[in-house]
Amino acid sequence: MGALPKRKISKGRRDRRRLHDKLSPVALIECDNCGAMKRPHVVCPECGHYRGREIVEKEV
Repeated sequence: MGALPKRKISKGRRDRRRLHDKLSPVALIECDNCGAMKRPHVVCPECGHYRGREIVEKEV
């Protein structure tokens, strides 16, 4: 038989322990070229530009 807890862990104590397990919201910025919302430091999925240069050619 294994060890058993002496008392029930309250919901507040349990939830305080799990406070840092939540997901953080995704950061979005506006693309300089087309104005679409994109993740920072990533090529724009709409126009294919990154830092003022066209990286990926998009089909029209």
